[in-house]
Amino acid sequence: MRTVDIYDCTLRDGTQGEGVAFSVDDKIRITRRLDELGVHYIEGGWPGSNPRDAGYFERAKDLELKNAKVTAFGMTRRANLAVEDDPNLQSLLDAETPVTTVVGKTWTLHVRDVLRTTLDENLRMIQESVAYLKSHDKRVVYDAEHFFDGYKADPEYALETLRAAQAGRADVVVLCDTNGGTMPWEIESITREMGRQIDVPLGVHTHDDSGVGVANTLAGVRAGATHVQGTINGYGERVGNANLCAIIPDLKLKMGLDCVTDEQLRNLTETSRYVSELANLTHNYRQAYVGASAFAHKGGIHVAAVMRNVDSYQHIEPKLVGNNKRVLVSDLSGRGNVLYKASEFGLEDVDKESAAQVVERIKELENEGFTFESAEASVDMMLRRTQPDYAPPFQLVDFMVVVEHREGRGLLAEATVKVRIDGAVVHTAAEGNGPVNALDAALRKALLPSYPQLMDFQLIDYKVRILDSEEGTAAKTRVLIDTSSGYKQWSTVGASTNIIAASWRALVDSVEYGLLR
Repeated sequence: MRTVDIYDCTLRDGTQGEGVAFSVDDKIRITRRLDELGVHYIEGGWPGSNPRDAGYFERAKDLELKNAKVTAFGMTRRANLAVEDDPNLQSLLDAETPVTTVVGKTWTLHVRDVLRTTLDENLRMIQESVAYLKSHDKRVVYDAEHFFDGYKADPEYALETLRAAQAGRADVVVLCDTNGGTMPWEIESITREMGRQIDVPLGVHTHDDSGVGVANTLAGVRAGATHVQGTINGYGERVGNANLCAIIPDLKLKMGLDCVTDEQLRNLTETSRYVSELANLTHNYRQAYVGASAFAHKGGIHVAAVMRNVDSYQHIEPKLVGNNKRVLVSDLSGRGNVLYKASEFGLEDVDKESAAQVVERIKELENEGFTFESAEASVDMMLRRTQPDYAPPFQLVDFMVVVEHREGRGLLAEATVKVRIDGAVVHTAAEGNGPVNALDAALRKALLPSYPQLMDFQLIDYKVRILDSEEGTAAKTRVLIDTSSGYKQWSTVGASTNIIAASWRALVDSVEYGLLR
C-alpha cells in the first residue's frame, strides 16, 4: 500500500491564524496529542523568531514521542551572507531537532520585490542552506514558498529553485500554494509534471483561501506527492491552512492510502476538540468528520431511513474517526426522531401515540421561539411527562421576582418561590445578583433539604437570544441553560416575551432533568 507522511503545522502556521495562540505548555500538550494521532512530523515553530518558540524547543528535547519527529522551521540564509554566519540557520541547529524545514522563494516577484536580490543569488541561497543543514546530519524538508504562483509566472525559474534544493540534497521538496489561489486541476497537473522533472520525494502545502485547501492537497497526492502538510481544524493565516481533520480520513478511508493506523484514526475527533479547547476557540460543529453535526440527522425522512439502515444517510461509520451519530429533534422531526431519542434516553415505554403528541408539541413550541436541537434535556423531559406513571420530583405553585434600587445599596434582586414536594408546599425566598440568579437560589433553597444532590449542580452557561428584534423591548426571548453535575452536562431551553418566564422554563427543566438522572 502506498504511504503518505503527515506533517502537522498547527504549532507554527496554525498560530498565525487570527485569534489562535498557544502557550509553551499548550504546545507541549498538543505535541503529545499529535503523536498519539500518529502524525509523522510536528512543526514546533520558528526557534529564531520569538522566546516562546525557543522555549518550546528547549522543552521538546526531553519529549519521548512514539510516532512523530519534532521539526524546527526557518528560512534560507540571507542574501550575500555565508551560511555559517546566518543567525536563523544557527537557531535551527540550536533547536537540536532531528528534522529541519527551510523555506525559500520560488516566485520571481518575491525574489525581486521582497528579498530584493538576484535570481541567481536566490538559487545559491536555497542550495547552500539545504546543504549546510544536511552537513549537520539533519533530515531537511524544503518548502518551496509560492511555488504554484511562481510556476505560473515563470515555470523555468520555478523548476530551477526545486533543482537547487535537490542539489543541496533535500529529503523532501514541498510545493506550496501559499496564497491559496490555485485550483485542484492546476495542483494536480503541475505536481505531476514536477514529479517527472526532479528525483526528490514531493509534498504539498495548501491554504484554503479559495475554499479548496483539502481538495488541493488530495489532488497533489493523486499526482504523486507522498508528504502532506496541514493544521488541525484548518487553523492558519487568513482563512486558514488545509485541514488535517479532513485530509487524514480522506487519505485513509477514501483513497486507501496508509497514513495513520485504524486505532490512531479513532483519536481524530478528540484531538480536534482538544486543540480547539486549548486555542480557546469554539469547536466548529459543522466541520467534516469531527464536527458535532458531521453525523447529525434532523429531517424526519432521513431519520426514518437511518433507523432502518444506518448507511442510508452516512458516508462512513462515525466511530472510525472517534465521532458519534446524533438524531436531532426540531419542527422538521417526524415520529421516528422522537422514538429514536426516547430509546437513546432509556425510555423504552414511549409508544407511537405519545411520540406523535411530542412531535406536535415540539412544532408548536418551535413556532413560539423554542429550539430543541441543542436542548436535548428539555426533549427528555417532554417525553417523560407524557408517561402516565410519571411523577415529577417537585411542582411549581407560584413564584415572584422583585428587582429594585435601594439608596445606599444599589440594585437588589429577590425571588420568592412556592413548590410542592411530596404533597407539602415549601415557600422560600432568596436574593441574587439578578432576577434569574435569585430564582435559581430560591428554587435550590426549597429543594435542597429533599434533594441534597442539587449541591453538585452548577449552571455553567446562560445564553439569551432576541428572536424578533424589531419588537424592541417587547421582543420574544429564547434562553438556553447549560448545567453540569461535575461528570455530566445537559442543556435546556425556554422561550417567551418575558425573559423571566423563559428563564424559569429552562431552569425548571434543568433541575428536574438533573434530579431524575
